[in-house]
Amino acid sequence: MAALLLTASAAQAQAPTVARAEVLLHSAQTTLPTDSTQPAPPSRLSQRLPVLAGGLVVSYSATMYLLSKGWYTGERSRFHWFNDLPEWKQMDKAGHFWGAFHESRGAVDMLRWAGVPDRRATWYGGFVGFLLQSPIELLDGRDPEYGASATDLAANFLGSAGLIGQQLAWNEVRIMPKYSFHTTRYSALRPNVLGRSLAEKHLKDYNGQTYWLCADVGAWLPSTSRWPRWLQPALGYGAQQMVYNDPDANAALGLRPYRQFYLSLDVDLRRIPTRSKVLKRVFYVASIFHLPAPALEWNARRGFVAHGLYY
Repeated sequence: MAALLLTASAAQAQAPTVARAEVLLHSAQTTLPTDSTQPAPPSRLSQRLPVLAGGLVVSYSATMYLLSKGWYTGERSRFHWFNDLPEWKQMDKAGHFWGAFHESRGAVDMLRWAGVPDRRATWYGGFVGFLLQSPIELLDGRDPEYGASATDLAANFLGSAGLIGQQLAWNEVRIMPKYSFHTTRYSALRPNVLGRSLAEKHLKDYNGQTYWLCADVGAWLPSTSRWPRWLQPALGYGAQQMVYNDPDANAALGLRPYRQFYLSLDVDLRRIPTRSKVLKRVFYVASIFHLPAPALEWNARRGFVAHGLYY
């Protein structure tokens, strides 16, 4: 877990967010085949729950310690707040929402596996994403180059609330936040911030990140519908030409940041029928990513742009 969290070497708030979501979902899927796993028999509750709770406490405590010692290694300042809402076209907020949602999703499914009833699993596990991500603001709050962000906390909360709301309404996830990435030329202009290696770029280059909301429309259709549950329409959001937060610094490079909106399709891997437990686990974890597909983009700079295959 710590190895993934320490993939990048510079402190940007979204990097731990992305890594923790992947790790928690992987941990969940070591035992869970799907999002709707049936609870374990009550007799197993006393056996599984202590193991689950102990593993989470130990791993998260170790992760926070390693972050404090290995990631935030620069000068410390007094705790302070910083309004970063205008920065990066709010791409980092989308990352916080995405991370908290999937951390909560993994926690709910792990509690169900441990034998906790559905409603309690939803409430207890649903806020795990918010609780996991929010302490990062304590570390950011003592970083002289950053600061604790109230809007990061709000995005964390909304991510967990989005998972809880769907579980309470439908007892399943019908609107799935997803993530995709492609390399860009902008990271080479500022590699210390946007990343040098592919792993760093994946975490830190907001120009290459796209966040999606994928809808399971078949869940709302009659049982006689022929709509394949694995095929989902997807709405995406991204941004380009972001090297600095300062408009003048970007302009000096001939760049003017702008937003991008996408309409595409996605494959819900969880709906692919298979008897293989290994594939079910792979599909569970991979369901946090949007797969390459044709897409229609709109932006204020060029209007509509068609992509034969968008990553």
